[in-house]
Amino acid sequence: MDDLPDKKDKKRKSKPSSSKSGMSRRTFLKISGISAAAPLAAPLVAATSVLAVETQQTPGVQGPGKVPVTLNINGKNYNAQLEPRVTLLDALRDQFDLTGAKRVCDRGACGACTVHLDGKAVYSCSVLAIDAQAHPITTVESLSQEGKLHPIQQAFVDNDAQQCGFCTPGFVMACKAFLDHHPNPTLEQIKHGVSGNFCRCGTYVGIRAALMQAARTAKGA
Repeated sequence: MDDLPDKKDKKRKSKPSSSKSGMSRRTFLKISGISAAAPLAAPLVAATSVLAVETQQTPGVQGPGKVPVTLNINGKNYNAQLEPRVTLLDALRDQFDLTGAKRVCDRGACGACTVHLDGKAVYSCSVLAIDAQAHPITTVESLSQEGKLHPIQQAFVDNDAQQCGFCTPGFVMACKAFLDHHPNPTLEQIKHGVSGNFCRCGTYVGIRAALMQAARTAKGA
């Protein structure tokens, strides 16, 4: 019976001792908290590192360089070195100084840049210059001859079918393409035929009247 107190004392002494790993409860909670936060901090650290590396590097030139392009415009060949991304509209205006086609929306919506490609009206802002090779291109600059207006151009003047003038070259080209394929149009056909061109000044009545006059002139010729 005398040895019972000694056994109790040994049990009491063994409780405050640390675990075999030497890690206290407080230390365990600290490590657990850091481990939980690490996945959240890692992406930020990685992104910051990548950004630091990118800002130190000078970006190189992207995309192909210029290539030789030959365009047949109004019966004449034009040569230029153009990047494949250059549109027909930009080539006409910036390379060959043919500025009749206007850049207004620059997204194939308004028709101010209309030209003829293979005799059909197209938005030149939506055609790549490199793709227009080997296709005859007609611009508004070719319509008047020896200082005399084309019948469609004259009809626009006679019917006051232009105001600010930005849409006029595109409308003239669209109207010519329409009359080439519909020489005897009705008013409803005219409304539908040139509906792809917009006039922000609202001169649609004059434009339709000009088309009817040009059609009559063509029949009388």
